[in-house]
Amino acid sequence: MSPRAGTHKRKSVPGSDVMARAGHRGELLHAMLRIRRFEERCVELYSAAKIRGFVHLYIGEEAVAVGVNEALTTEDAVVSTYREHGHALARGIPAADIMAEMYGKSTGCSGGRGGSMHLFDAERRFYGGNAIVAGGLPLAAGLALADLMRGQTRPTCCFFGDGAYAEGEFHETANLAALWGLPLLFVCENNLYAMGTALDRHEAQTDLALRAASYGMAAWAVDGMDVEAVARAAGRAAESIRGGGGPHFLEMRTYRFRAHSMYDPDRYRDRAEIERWKARDPITRLTDRMREDGEPVEELLHCVEDRVTEEVDAAVAAAEEAPEEPVENLLAHVTSRPVEVR
Repeated sequence: MSPRAGTHKRKSVPGSDVMARAGHRGELLHAMLRIRRFEERCVELYSAAKIRGFVHLYIGEEAVAVGVNEALTTEDAVVSTYREHGHALARGIPAADIMAEMYGKSTGCSGGRGGSMHLFDAERRFYGGNAIVAGGLPLAAGLALADLMRGQTRPTCCFFGDGAYAEGEFHETANLAALWGLPLLFVCENNLYAMGTALDRHEAQTDLALRAASYGMAAWAVDGMDVEAVARAAGRAAESIRGGGGPHFLEMRTYRFRAHSMYDPDRYRDRAEIERWKARDPITRLTDRMREDGEPVEELLHCVEDRVTEEVDAAVAAAEEAPEEPVENLLAHVTSRPVEVR
């Protein structure tokens, strides 16, 4: 089997022994804190007008991206949404490449042409970043169908929100995936709000896993604020898909701590509700569990914070220094090259 997605060789650095002793939980903590601190820096940079356009933050939902990617290999495909910074980082796309893209620089993972909502890395089989609600679902079905036609059952993982669940693309894709037995992993990040619309205001049946099961696929709900629970559920689903079990649906019950986007005044949620969910912060839950099990959390946290800070600082510095795309390339990739017809 191919290496797990997001893994890469790391040179020996101070604190490596601490990370080694922490084992798998240390890796999960590092991955979630890496996303959290990256997103927090994006808030600062956006406020300073370094990053422009729409920015949708993943703060609060880190357990989903990290836990799901635990179940994927580098050969599996991932299709994401416009809230995809966390997915991209967990997939293994370097923070420097993502930050440069946020800045619109030519060294970005999409050449500076995609920005926050259109991160892309074909080498890592990360196929967006899609600004259209539910727009990635048919694409994921196509990738899964291509694999099936080649006799492969490696999972294609498609992330989408509860708002996308109300779109026709989801239901068409779910029906075809079940009908054709596609190796497709549906990961619904149910954060209870489709932009500013509460789930019970746009869905008559709010048990999304139950409704997905009506298409004839395995489906269940998961505590999306528990990274270990997410990893177990995603691992179970991915293993079944690889064995020819067809599509699976995971409803990740999670919550975003920030507004829908940096432009959103966030007036549709009660402050007390946000605080209740913050009490279930996935990072805190993992560290609390580690403390209960007698693991050296404080030393680990210092080590991880140092590593993450160094990486994010380096990513910002590289983005600041990266070149803009030359004006003469303005029309590149806009239209296809003419095909000679003989």
